[in-house]
Amino acid sequence: MKLAANDRSLKSWVHVPKGSDFPIQNLPFGIFKTKYLSAVAGVAIGNHVLDLVYLHEHGYLDGLGLPPGIFNQKYLNDFLALGRRKGREVRERVSELLQHNNHELNAAAREIALVPMSEVQLLLPLRIPNYTDFYSSEEHATNVGSMFRDPKNALLPNWKHLPVGYHGRASSIVVSGTPIHRPKGQVKPPDAELPVYCPSRKLDFELEVAFATCTKTTLGTSLSARDAEESIFGLMLFNDWSARDIQQWEYVPLGPFLGKNFGSTLSPWIVTLDALEPFRTAGPEQFPHVLPYLSVEGNHHFDIALEVLLQAKGEAAVSVCRTNFKYLYWNMAQQLAHHTVNGCNIEVGDIYASGTISGPSPGSFGSLLELTWNGQRPLHVNGHQRTFLEDHDSVIMRGHAEKNGVRIGFGDCTGTILPAS
Repeated sequence: MKLAANDRSLKSWVHVPKGSDFPIQNLPFGIFKTKYLSAVAGVAIGNHVLDLVYLHEHGYLDGLGLPPGIFNQKYLNDFLALGRRKGREVRERVSELLQHNNHELNAAAREIALVPMSEVQLLLPLRIPNYTDFYSSEEHATNVGSMFRDPKNALLPNWKHLPVGYHGRASSIVVSGTPIHRPKGQVKPPDAELPVYCPSRKLDFELEVAFATCTKTTLGTSLSARDAEESIFGLMLFNDWSARDIQQWEYVPLGPFLGKNFGSTLSPWIVTLDALEPFRTAGPEQFPHVLPYLSVEGNHHFDIALEVLLQAKGEAAVSVCRTNFKYLYWNMAQQLAHHTVNGCNIEVGDIYASGTISGPSPGSFGSLLELTWNGQRPLHVNGHQRTFLEDHDSVIMRGHAEKNGVRIGFGDCTGTILPAS
């Protein structure tokens, strides 16, 4: 699909620093507020946010058939519900307005509509009805299976036949920058006969990418893998914090519960699937062949470089992981098709996370559980050893796609660990 807003030759009258996540070819959507503005929708461009309410109320988006007040809301759900096509039209129009040779926005309008990023507070962009977490990285699943089961049979028999997932807790998803308290719960030490109640000693991050849906389906219907992407508006970075010791004790027989639901962190900007169109790539070969309802043609993976940095209090951040979204075995279209094949209905603003994204080499493992091999191989961070997260540690996740001189980034996804409350 060729989109005018993706033209790599486009330049903006807004200054975009070299290496910025938000050139004119990106234009992700988010929700922000300032000292003078309540929560409204905006678009990121360079080090600024473009106020979509101003553009809409002053006629710059006329002709797009947008409902009154669509951007003057606390969440983007109603905008997403207009569908990917309408989102594409708005992005194309905003691209026109921001191009260096477009003078529709005069100096006064630019002064009002363009807000420095340093003056805004970015908010959770969506009201999230439901949250599903997948387990779609073969390398991650193999590492975990090797650690806790049998290295020769690390993957369970179903793993290469369906995208494994579970339903998580939507209410505890928070926007980047929100601190997370160390969770408490039951833990059974290896040498203890009975479990104890205490703060988690094996607190971990999980590097993930999440997508948000923009359609609503009725109970009993399903989406085909072929058509599923029309229901996906865009992507965000996602940190699914995990208390490994709590999880290990509780997860048999029903899976993750308190070890996961205490908090997950979402980056604030929704990078549209349209902006990522130039970065499509082939995924890993799937064998054995999938069942017909999971079969897709063409490239449904995306070449997005991902990084995790760990920062101890008062010290510089250190990179501990570099991997890529393209390593996932199961793509988003397959994930959503499988999610609905039984008739499960989806809602606008649902969040679907990829599961931990690990690559083929130790430096590309997307969790401390793998990077330290469950604490057996400590990391060295600015002279300190880390097996799992300590209080006041900060985790910073970053991601970008880059090709032909165009960089499409996500902005940081950050969180700091506070002591148990």
